[in-house]
Amino acid sequence: MRLLKNLIKYSLLTVCSFSATAGCSSPVGSSRAASTRTIVFKHGKIFGDSGPLKTLLREFEVNNPGVSVLDEELPSSTDEQHQFYVINLQGESASFDVFALDVIWISEFARAGWLRNLSDSLPVAAREDFFSATIDAVTYREQIYALPWVIGAGLLYYRKDLLEKYGFAPPQSWTDVVAAASQITAKESNLHGFVWQGKQYEGLVCNSLEYLWTFGGKVIEDGHSVINSKENINALKMMRSMIYDFHITPEFVTTLTEEPSRRLFGAGRALFMRNWPYAWSLFEQTSSPVYNKVGVTTIPRGPAGESYATLGGWHLGVNKYSRSPELAQKLARFLTSAYAAKKLALGTGHEPTRRSLYKDPELLRKHPFKRKLKDIFEKARPRPVTPYYMMISQVMQREFSAAISRIKTPQHALVDAHDQIEHILAIEKQ
Repeated sequence: MRLLKNLIKYSLLTVCSFSATAGCSSPVGSSRAASTRTIVFKHGKIFGDSGPLKTLLREFEVNNPGVSVLDEELPSSTDEQHQFYVINLQGESASFDVFALDVIWISEFARAGWLRNLSDSLPVAAREDFFSATIDAVTYREQIYALPWVIGAGLLYYRKDLLEKYGFAPPQSWTDVVAAASQITAKESNLHGFVWQGKQYEGLVCNSLEYLWTFGGKVIEDGHSVINSKENINALKMMRSMIYDFHITPEFVTTLTEEPSRRLFGAGRALFMRNWPYAWSLFEQTSSPVYNKVGVTTIPRGPAGESYATLGGWHLGVNKYSRSPELAQKLARFLTSAYAAKKLALGTGHEPTRRSLYKDPELLRKHPFKRKLKDIFEKARPRPVTPYYMMISQVMQREFSAAISRIKTPQHALVDAHDQIEHILAIEKQ
């Protein structure tokens, strides 16, 4: 927590400079006209068509005369978004009202006192329609601090045309991935076997956890670190073997995040890719080089015999320091309603957090791909739920990166990770 406290020591010039690059609005008092109440909505970059979201915001304005919604995007990097929010909320900034939160930030921000309690906007009876993992993600000490907005989980994309050409079925296990990629890349020029997110950032943790879980491993159990296990060592060995032993993953995977890996696959230069559901709608555009050539399946099974995807997604919180908290909460309710969720899903391809929409005939007609997602979302696993997750994630990012880059052996990396995570958990118990 010292790191968080020290962030506020940055000069106002530094904060304003960062805010300007992120598209931050001016202080409320200097920018809002007396006759109009302005709500500032902050969120990360919308991949694909942002039109449906803007249409919904205009609809909210029409239904609430005298209200203006200022829609402001932050950089796509979740780490940069987190830094922006921490700096501004630590300084009790009222320059934004509603904001999109990564699932892993909610308990941290709620514990810090930066989020308005939204329990009255999501009574118990209304929670049944949401995937249970999303309700868990927005709950801190039995209170609701954000409203479920968009869900995600890791998926394996594949070139269905190339698998059919060489007589392979969609892979069900990691060994299936290796077998197909090894043989097909030997016959196809300028084709990588398997790309994923290997840069030292949160995406690497999401990828790595899917290996750990499918190999039967865990990170935390009963309040203690169990990351240094035989199962997890074998999982990291498999990740590293993809690069250096099987040679199906390029060494530059250690520089890849979601978008570079998506663009590489979308240009027809990879057989398999692990990514989030958002990529599907981009591949299905008729201008895409891989249009009608892509299939999608669950994360491959490991020796434990199960497929587990990392839970992702974004939920809407209300800034505790907002000068229009009731109006901000009303906007958050509207954007997470079944009506708005369906509009967004139809227009952007984003995945709604409401179970009922995965049975909606109109939505499934336009996006039949979503039929496959409901069961995946029901089984998706959250990253360790703790107010100190960001500290634990920083440890995992460093150690997983060291393992896949051959700076450390998997066992050495996990020993070091265990010691650091135990120290963090000991702080949590104080």
